[in-house]
Amino acid sequence: MLQDIRENAQGTIAKIIIGLLIVSLSIWGMDAIVGGFSGEPEVATVNGEDITEREFLRVVQMESQRRLSRMETPDPSMLNEDQIRTDVLDSLIQEQVLIQDANAQGLELNDADIDALITQMPQFQVDGQFNRDRFVSTVRNMGMGVGEFREAMRKQYVVNQIRAGIVQSGLVADENAEQLLQIQNQTRSFRVLDIPASSVADSISVTDADIETFYEENSGAFQKPERVDAAYITLSQGALAESIEIDDAELQAYYERRSADLASEERRASHILIEDGREADETMATIQERLAAGESFADLAREYSIDAVSAEDGGDLGYAGRGIYAEAFEEALFALEEGEISEPVRTSFGVHLIRLEDVRESEVPSLAEMEEQLRRELAREQARERFAEVRAELADSAYAADDLAGPAEELGLEVREATGITRDGGQAPFDHAGLVRQLFSEDVLEAGYNTELIDVGDNVSVVARVREYHEAEQLPLDEVRDQIRATLEQRKTREALSERADTIIAELEAGNTPEGIGEWASYEGLARNASDVGPAIMQQVFSLPRPADDARYGKAVTPNSAAVIALDEVTDGQVAEESTELNQLREFLASLEGQREYAAYQQFLRNRAEVERP
Repeated sequence: MLQDIRENAQGTIAKIIIGLLIVSLSIWGMDAIVGGFSGEPEVATVNGEDITEREFLRVVQMESQRRLSRMETPDPSMLNEDQIRTDVLDSLIQEQVLIQDANAQGLELNDADIDALITQMPQFQVDGQFNRDRFVSTVRNMGMGVGEFREAMRKQYVVNQIRAGIVQSGLVADENAEQLLQIQNQTRSFRVLDIPASSVADSISVTDADIETFYEENSGAFQKPERVDAAYITLSQGALAESIEIDDAELQAYYERRSADLASEERRASHILIEDGREADETMATIQERLAAGESFADLAREYSIDAVSAEDGGDLGYAGRGIYAEAFEEALFALEEGEISEPVRTSFGVHLIRLEDVRESEVPSLAEMEEQLRRELAREQARERFAEVRAELADSAYAADDLAGPAEELGLEVREATGITRDGGQAPFDHAGLVRQLFSEDVLEAGYNTELIDVGDNVSVVARVREYHEAEQLPLDEVRDQIRATLEQRKTREALSERADTIIAELEAGNTPEGIGEWASYEGLARNASDVGPAIMQQVFSLPRPADDARYGKAVTPNSAAVIALDEVTDGQVAEESTELNQLREFLASLEGQREYAAYQQFLRNRAEVERP
């Protein structure tokens, strides 16, 4: 077994093992694999082995953090805690079942096996050699001790050997792969007859009785959803900044502190630009030698530079401040003294020699010129510091209060109102799913508490409470009459188009030529992904059976038209023996089959396991 490990440590299995192990440990934690301490309360027992409450809660916390990290804007209020707990417990049970199965099969690693595997894993190597410090630091960053990691690896490795063995054993018959590829590459020739909605418009009639019947049969669809009216407080950094007054002494001190930044420096540069290739270093060396011999930088720029515009002016680029040139160019330019020439500098444009011609600085604008801008900057700066402090105060105050008036008065904030908020949300800030979920939670909706302070945007936080709850209401018929009429007209139009298409198909199949049907549009040898006609028609074209002597007919119906389809010819795709496409399909199908078998094996073990939950 040790030899197998040495041979495969750099291969696919080893990469899968370390990847899954790291993910497993980072998501589920060590306790999900090794188990907790004896005597602790358990959340489940699998074939007599406990999953402890300690490990369960730790995994729940890990999984919550993982899901937050996957959010573009992490928001704890968006987490479904009940679903997380359910998912975690299911995962722990399945993990325990697999480990027990590996143990039952006698699969295990001894200490020498583990050492061999660890020392050959690239994650723990430096310059191709195992590095103990790298190993220890990586393991500790995973929140584990070395002993825990070794025990986890001992169990996870054998579990994944079973997985890899089953997945890699998936087989697919060559004939099946070839047949599927022939079908996939198939082309079809067909004709299409369009039937516009206008052709059946005269037959469409919707009566008041039709509307009333539809309303009664679908009353549940015509309800005003439950909704709440809410009071809320918004705390924003921007509003805080507007409320902050800056006195003249603060402004003067800030102006003096910023004066150095307000004076902009511009540098006038010249450059010689050559292409970056095999001969670039040699060409640059020649240019530098000629410069050292006293030749003019401007003359050499005209001779060598591929920047035709600046070359005409001896390489002169004019004056520019920071943020104009490429980073490497700018760094070199602003490190030069006046008249100095840089070493060769590589950018995406090529290789440069840069000469600093001149430096100029603009005068510092007067305080009067900058007063408005500086007051805004200083207010925003102070607001950033104040926002975190006020946010914490508001969170604590709103949590303890039985209304919002007290926290608002205490912090000088305004209580606002919003009406008609449904479970799908409302106008901002109730377009934030996390805030809406809290608003309709049991604690807030029924018990009358305030919501938590929810961050609904960058530096914008909201706390809310329900003022009034409105149950779902049936909408009166008069309010939805036009909506129902439009729905019924569309439905009847679609039915009429379908019937018209069926009538035409029946006549065609009987050998007749229907009158007044318009012109057929013909399409030759189209593949499945062709965009010559709409997707509904293409789907129907490739759903029809292969024609024999006569065409096969079908239809595609949309709300505004119908199409009769006549399939004339089917041409199977060509399959070259041992082609890349065929081999890739074989591998893909075999992988799918292996994964299906492994999923079935997991389910078999899970069904057979005795699982007890307190």
